[in-house]
Amino acid sequence: MVNNVGGVDRILRIVVGLVLIALVFVGPQTAWGWVGLVPLLTGLIGWCPPYSMLGINTCAKK
Repeated sequence: MVNNVGGVDRILRIVVGLVLIALVFVGPQTAWGWVGLVPLLTGLIGWCPPYSMLGINTCAKK
């Protein structure tokens, strides 16, 4: 697994994931909150399976 999620992309994924998860506890308790686990986990580990399949890489070039 090579990292394919860059800095800004990772931050956005983590924030969106946390917001969606917070909706489960604060707002309307829908299943959409648990969908927040996907962007949160991909943001934390820095790897996104669909990005790998599509050949997308948002990491900074070395």
